[in-house]
Amino acid sequence: MALQLIAERTPAGYAGVEAYARAHPKEDAGALAWLVVGYARFLDHDCPRAIEPLNRAKPMAGDLGDYISYYLGTCYLQTGRRAEGLGALANFETSYPDSLLVRDAHLSYANALLTEGRAAEAADLLAKDRLPARSDIELAIGRAFASIGQTAKASEAFSNVYYNMPTSPDADAANSELKKLSIATQPNTSQRKTRAELLMKAHRYSDAADELRELAIHASPADRPAMELALGDALHRGGRNREAKAEVSSLTGLTPEQDAQRLYILAEVAWASDQNELFYQTVDQLRQTAPTSPWLESALLSVANLHLVHHEYDQALDAFRELQQRFPKGAKASYAHWKAAWLTLRMGRNEDAKKLFEEQVAVYPAGNEANAALYWRARLAEEDNDTVMARAFYQKLSDRYRNYYYAELARERLKRLPVAPTAAGQYPLLDRIPPLEHGEKITLADAPDDDVHYQKAKLLGNGGLIDLAVRELEKAASDDADKSWLPAETAQLYIDTGHYDRAIEVMKHSVPSYFAVDVSMLPREYWEALFPRPYWPDLKKFAVANGLDPYLVASLIRQESEFNPTAVSRANAVGLMQLLPKTGKVVAHQVALKRYSPSQLYREPATGHTLFPRHG
Repeated sequence: MALQLIAERTPAGYAGVEAYARAHPKEDAGALAWLVVGYARFLDHDCPRAIEPLNRAKPMAGDLGDYISYYLGTCYLQTGRRAEGLGALANFETSYPDSLLVRDAHLSYANALLTEGRAAEAADLLAKDRLPARSDIELAIGRAFASIGQTAKASEAFSNVYYNMPTSPDADAANSELKKLSIATQPNTSQRKTRAELLMKAHRYSDAADELRELAIHASPADRPAMELALGDALHRGGRNREAKAEVSSLTGLTPEQDAQRLYILAEVAWASDQNELFYQTVDQLRQTAPTSPWLESALLSVANLHLVHHEYDQALDAFRELQQRFPKGAKASYAHWKAAWLTLRMGRNEDAKKLFEEQVAVYPAGNEANAALYWRARLAEEDNDTVMARAFYQKLSDRYRNYYYAELARERLKRLPVAPTAAGQYPLLDRIPPLEHGEKITLADAPDDDVHYQKAKLLGNGGLIDLAVRELEKAASDDADKSWLPAETAQLYIDTGHYDRAIEVMKHSVPSYFAVDVSMLPREYWEALFPRPYWPDLKKFAVANGLDPYLVASLIRQESEFNPTAVSRANAVGLMQLLPKTGKVVAHQVALKRYSPSQLYREPATGHTLFPRHG
């Protein structure tokens, strides 16, 4: 009930948790339920209705007293009950010195001081909380400095938010405050560049373009071309291709590398506008004028992919080969070489494919494609009845890439091959594959049950306050010499609350090489988090009914959405199976599902139909 309330905050959710709280008035669980209700009201920006449940939670607050005091004091302040709010937060740090909410409490208290005209006190209070930087604290301390006439310090704080934290929710407010200051606050070039770069990184291309336009206008003649090119790139990435083309088409006075970037942008604009011939012509011009430029490297990848889209496999193969040969140490070299090798095989040129697969392992042994090259070279060896070579390559693949897709296929192939003499040392090529970097066995340490932050995490998790619980777990781990328990505990918290995708991400970050390690090298808890089986009864039922292997379906869901039923891709594919709404409509018709609605694609399997496409 708590999870549902925090996620949806519906009247029914509030009623359910409140009913539970009233039924357990003298128990810790009842106090936790009241905290959940109060926190949910806080999230709804409904502080007047948060105060009562938070007060009901207070008598049995226990280890969560700091949470109740903070949210209660903040809600008092936001509803105009300043005396009560200041009273609740005045001694917060003294009462809860180890609380993760100390800075938040200081911020609420300081904002209240500001409204009472006590700006100097607010500035002094927040001064020790400025690092690590937070946009809300910087905004508040800037307002405090502005109120006491320290405009230079105020400008510095507001500028820090607007230019160094441009994606924060306080950036616009900081900019408004900058405009109110009595001193001139013209930004310098470095500040504008930082803001533009951060906006680009956050994919806020339109905002970045606005900043870059100002930079271009005020740039020196030497710097202006770089700014105009960056502006053109931002406009293109933001889908404003006509403006991007107009911005960069007639640029002059460029260095050779800048001109290469200009041509690359024009080529990408042509691609995005479905002007394929113009795209190829622009890349040809780039090839002639900047044959070693990284911009050509990126353009050639686009060329290869466009040919693939149009099933022009010979041309795609040539483009991938050119990309790898021109830039053999580039970031895409291993991938490009693999694509050339694969296309060669697909086109029936087996002898050439053999050489390319072996070259893949020899030149890019640490690349992501080496395992695939080993497998297909072994398959070709099988076709040549070279059992010894096939077994050697399959065995290397199985040993080194334990849980990879091709490793499993290799083990299946090994079962079918006749026993052959040992091939140890016969294929030096296999020795080029590097060993695992993180092959040590992981043993879980015991979680610190007596740590107050760990105890808080358990309580908050029981109340569905997941993000708060994770923060407490991380704090408990920061105080522990052996932190090996943290990933499993965090993942389990997410699993227990149905956030399987977040559990998977925790484990991926913890063990990046998990696909290549033996099962025994990781604790069972790791594997269960990495490969969960939620919805298994329904998944198995409907998969079997459609002639599908349920484990294959589970693997597909894991790959597509990581079991997040609300996932939405950039292409607008939605739900567990990442179906496009129009595809969902087709499948619904196939399974005779009446009154289909795209919203059903988000539904978790429980009852009724699930949309598994029939036989591929």
